[in-house]
Amino acid sequence: MSAFLPGRARSRPAPAGAVSARAALLSFALLAGPAVALDPAEALRLAEQLNPALHAQQASADGARASQAAAAALPDPRLSLGVENLPTTGPDRWSLTRDFMTMQRLALMQEVPNAAKRAARAEAAQARADRERALLVLQRLQLRQALGTAWIAVQSAQRGRDLLQALVDENLQLQRTLPARIAGGSAAAAELVMARQEALALADRQDELTRELFKARAALRRLVGPRGDEPLIGELPLPPVQAEALRARLHAHAELAAFPAQQALARAELREAESESRGDWAWELAYSRRGRQWGDMLSFQLSFDLPWQRERRQQPMAAARQRELERVQLEREEAEQRHRLALEEDLAELQSLASQHERLTSQGLPLAKDRVSLALSAYQSGKSDLGAVLAARAQLLELRLRQNELQTRQALLQLRLNSLAEE
Repeated sequence: MSAFLPGRARSRPAPAGAVSARAALLSFALLAGPAVALDPAEALRLAEQLNPALHAQQASADGARASQAAAAALPDPRLSLGVENLPTTGPDRWSLTRDFMTMQRLALMQEVPNAAKRAARAEAAQARADRERALLVLQRLQLRQALGTAWIAVQSAQRGRDLLQALVDENLQLQRTLPARIAGGSAAAAELVMARQEALALADRQDELTRELFKARAALRRLVGPRGDEPLIGELPLPPVQAEALRARLHAHAELAAFPAQQALARAELREAESESRGDWAWELAYSRRGRQWGDMLSFQLSFDLPWQRERRQQPMAAARQRELERVQLEREEAEQRHRLALEEDLAELQSLASQHERLTSQGLPLAKDRVSLALSAYQSGKSDLGAVLAARAQLLELRLRQNELQTRQALLQLRLNSLAEE
């Protein structure tokens, strides 16, 4: 607040001990090397490495892909062992060899689902794998958006604290100079009270911004671990928003990308239900061992399902799958309409924020600075009191904080719009 002073006292040379202490601290800082800081690329690497939900979805996608090979495979064959025609009464009871009808039987049976069912199961497995991959992309984009939101929040709170700190420093300088000016008769005693009141208001604002910074740091730590407390360097890559390109690529929205796979899965399940009407079949090869005097026997048989109650079993299941397919299609339409509306609202808000930010930067802030200068000149010439200066400074601070808020909201909108789909 040097403008409040008629002149500035020359600074006194620091004591030799203080100079030596500062030199020692500087030497230690040079030996310690550069301070550890976190950049956006490293933060993203840490977030993807530490996020359990992303790893869980990756495991789900890997599992769905691994199960594809088994989807269309035939069921495992069945081996059966047994004894047929074992006498339980008479002279040959419980004998495996004396009666010619007694046989020790070894059979191999293979069930064969019909070709349409196997094809539908393969399609369903492919659709599940596609759906899990789409959900993995969505999980990754949501993680990047959460990380970007926390990053922007930390930087915004830090900028707000820096803006407020500059005014706090001016207020402290004012309070240091006012007692001498009051004693000299160039300032009223009430001005010191006004300066102290401003300091209290600034302390409240500092507490609010400190709380916001703490919350933002906590969100960042949740994503990147302890390194979330390190200083942040660099800005997030936020390319300009291309409205027409976003509208044209709405179908690629990450939250809509899973619907084609869900529809494919519903269609495959419908075809599998319809294939139940065709029935399955199985073959069995059996070797029957009798006594040496009777000779062994070989048997082969085929068995077929008989879906003769289609209107009571197969058709109701197919109808249920048809309704499921219709449900997925309608949900996709509703989601597209909802996301289209959200996109238009976000684009309109982004345009409004850009206009407000440009108007504030080009007109509002220069006018507020002029008001501070005029109030300060009037105060120094004795034509005004300190209250007008403090009010002008408070308005300038509010406008600078408003500018920071608009910048933050713009960045968050750009982040969300650029995170709708994976490039």
